[in-house]
Amino acid sequence: MAEAPKAEDITHLPTDQLQGLEYCIDSNPSWGEAIALGFQHYILSLGTAVMIPTFLVPLMGAVVGGSWAFMVPIISIIHDPSLASIVDSHMRFLATMRAIQGALIVASSVQIILGYSQLWAICSRFFSPVGMVPVIALAGFGLFDRGFPVVGRCVEFGIPMLILFVTFSQYLKQFQAKQLPLLERFALLLTIAVIWAYAHLLTASGAYKHHSEQTQMHCRTDKADLISSAPWIKIPYPLQWGAPTFEMGHAFGMMAAVLVSLVEGIGILLSGLFGTATGSTVSVENVGLLGSTRVGSRRVIQISAGFMIFFSILGKFGALFASIPFPIFAAVYCVLFGLVASVGLSFLQFTNMNSMRNLFIVGVSFFLGLSIPEYFREYTAGALHGPSHTKAEWFNDFLNTIFFSSPTVALMVSVFLDNTLEFKDSAKDRGMPWWAKFRAFKGDSRNEEFYTLPFNLN
Repeated sequence: MAEAPKAEDITHLPTDQLQGLEYCIDSNPSWGEAIALGFQHYILSLGTAVMIPTFLVPLMGAVVGGSWAFMVPIISIIHDPSLASIVDSHMRFLATMRAIQGALIVASSVQIILGYSQLWAICSRFFSPVGMVPVIALAGFGLFDRGFPVVGRCVEFGIPMLILFVTFSQYLKQFQAKQLPLLERFALLLTIAVIWAYAHLLTASGAYKHHSEQTQMHCRTDKADLISSAPWIKIPYPLQWGAPTFEMGHAFGMMAAVLVSLVEGIGILLSGLFGTATGSTVSVENVGLLGSTRVGSRRVIQISAGFMIFFSILGKFGALFASIPFPIFAAVYCVLFGLVASVGLSFLQFTNMNSMRNLFIVGVSFFLGLSIPEYFREYTAGALHGPSHTKAEWFNDFLNTIFFSSPTVALMVSVFLDNTLEFKDSAKDRGMPWWAKFRAFKGDSRNEEFYTLPFNLN
């Protein structure tokens, strides 16, 4: 009779921190490596930073960061009858940007108040690992339509990019040059350089000359209008489109997007002051890149921010990198969004997944977090407006924005179920003993190491 397996052979002990990270928050690679990694983060950020504002406001000349959560209220502002009735296109653009500025400035107050008043800390007491699993996982899974559907718009180099990125970052990650895992650490830069050159070769050879205009838009690399229309130097400054206009209907719709991206109060305020097309939030793809490169150094992100500021001022150079076809970025998203989702799933290690209660909460939250936003998207695509279609536009924008977001729907469902279903007798099953030490600043030594503000500001 076969011997029963030992416990250590079938059990993986929970760990607070991902194994295999080369550099953590306060440990830094060499300056040369940090600069290259920072540039890699900058290149990746272009995918979303350029796609969102050019989709919403094609006349924008600056490269800005943004969040997809702001799409619904911003599109609503663009189509506002009072703005759409302006005959002169340039004046309509300026009026629209001022309206967006005003809405962002007002809406940012929600996050600022929640943060500084400690109200968000009170709300966080209702969170647990089992409730956060679907929320974090759907931050990646909920963006599935930004992945292969975009790759499919230009499969000639979208699929090769996906295959090459996986090969370099995973199968050839042991390749080293001077004791540096070159292919794993810089897989993104290397694969984008190779596939971008391949895409340019296809464009130069006339491969897309007789294709539809839509195919050419997604596949061609010679976007001369993008580079020629960009100024050599453009320094953004507050209120560059003029004095913001404040309309409560616009502001209420924007508040929903602010709640969906509930991390950046001051950042959204600055977005409004500097006249960007969207508010800001944490970049999901760049979080995935941290896991792919196994470098979590704060210095790398600071250097990346320097590149973003530098190239946003030098418009021609920023536009050159912005001409990289979107399917190239979408191929990378297929990997990085999945990596972020798997980090969310890793929270299950602190919970009891033999509990029917936990299985119910996770399963229902996942399903509704995907199903409800999909219903809202399909309804909007067919009816050209969201399911909420009353005479109060601000209410429509508020409700439609909330339910367009998979993580937000999952948050509402999971937190409600987790705090109403047998919650008193299930603290250990929910993972609360592990979670509790991160709820107080002094609860764990890493809290002070990671979150202490400079100059003793905290």
